[in-house]
Amino acid sequence: MGRCCFYTAGTLSLLLLVTSVTLLVARVFQKAVDQSIEKNIVLRNGTEAFDSWEKPPLPVYTQFYFFNVTNPEEILRGETPRVEEVGPYTYRELRNKANIQFGDNGTTISAVSNKAYVFERDQSVGDPKVDLIRTLNIPVLTVIEWSQVHFLREIIEAMLKAYQQKLFVTHTVDELLWGYKDEILSLIHVFRPDISPYFGLFYEKNGTNDGDYVFLTGEDNYLNFTKIVEWNGKTSLDWWVTDKCNMINGTDGDSFHPLITKDEVLYVFPSDFCRSVYITFSDYESVQGLPAFRYRVPAEILANTSDNAGFCIPEGNCLGSGVLNVSICKNGAPIIMSFPHFYQADERFVSAIEGMHPNKEDHETFVDINPLTGIILKAAKRFQINIYVKKSDDFVETGDIRTMVFPVMYLNESVLIDKETASRLKSVINTTLIITNIPYIIMALGVFFGLVFTWLACKGQGSMDEGTADERAPLIRT
Repeated sequence: MGRCCFYTAGTLSLLLLVTSVTLLVARVFQKAVDQSIEKNIVLRNGTEAFDSWEKPPLPVYTQFYFFNVTNPEEILRGETPRVEEVGPYTYRELRNKANIQFGDNGTTISAVSNKAYVFERDQSVGDPKVDLIRTLNIPVLTVIEWSQVHFLREIIEAMLKAYQQKLFVTHTVDELLWGYKDEILSLIHVFRPDISPYFGLFYEKNGTNDGDYVFLTGEDNYLNFTKIVEWNGKTSLDWWVTDKCNMINGTDGDSFHPLITKDEVLYVFPSDFCRSVYITFSDYESVQGLPAFRYRVPAEILANTSDNAGFCIPEGNCLGSGVLNVSICKNGAPIIMSFPHFYQADERFVSAIEGMHPNKEDHETFVDINPLTGIILKAAKRFQINIYVKKSDDFVETGDIRTMVFPVMYLNESVLIDKETASRLKSVINTTLIITNIPYIIMALGVFFGLVFTWLACKGQGSMDEGTADERAPLIRT
């Protein structure tokens, strides 16, 4: 009986160890899990991935912060601007995909991304319909910019003189965000009906969409899941200097492909930024007990380097690191994009304005992604809207103002997975962990039976050594 157990333990140990090593080398269970994920995370009717893409289940909030100007008269005399941050004014975003149509073979899908904003009073500092903000008169600065190259130059000059427009104006938060009827734009609208008489930083962006998209479904390759192949009928942009800068790369930022590795560079096309950007792995994180890779927007995105020279408009006119001139895609308005408080920008942009306090915790853009599923667990998209302003001898409205990039407002668009969704995802992840760890379980059993084999071997040797007195006596006695 003992000898039988001895050989059985040894044989089992060897078989289990060989099997576990074979399974690990061949990645049998890992491949099975990967194939299952690749098959299910695809934009196809009936899949959970499609339902989440069509109607995102996670709550998204956008916080708006404004820079209230406290010394307008001094600024017009050439002194340093002083601003104070006012906010947040928080809105819940309601998102969904509409006008959905599948392309040939199910590899593409077209849709529009609808977005509406609902004010959240309990998460805000005040009432946007009441609270007043003093800021730059952006319509006036825009028409001044138009006058430099526009046939309406004489009309614009006459209008500004006749209506005595000021460089700084006061409006409610609601007006600055969603729009108000502007006097100068209304007059220009008479001559140019294509120019709206209304102005707002997010005018016509509440309850609307940002254009027609064509996405890849991931049916042919999981790496193509929700990648954009066309936007507003175009496969590339036409605003920038080089073909590379005009490329539409990656997803819209709402989703990513599964099975992400930390060595990957992920691409995103945020249409409000007028260009594609990339994000890189930064840290390992845990969100609601779920493992995540933190990806962030690196400083190189807005760095003043040769790689970004194609984003300088006009060609060769680069403002410096940390800012992007997007006037070419904003109807000629002198809008400059940056990160909040000029985070990661040249120090001269920060020091030009009293009230700028850039820091990583509050002003960095990041996204925490579960690498197995590609699901976003936590994210913060942060950017700032600025106006390029300078003195113009032809327009007394500008006074003796310094040439600068003037901050108007910034936003923080954030999302955090809720506990219920996190619990369901955790169950899926734990199941996959059990499956992928089966080879290690088999290996552990092999080690266990190996220990049993060793113990039986030692026990058997001990029995032979100890024997009876007669067994130990010599066969021939003298």
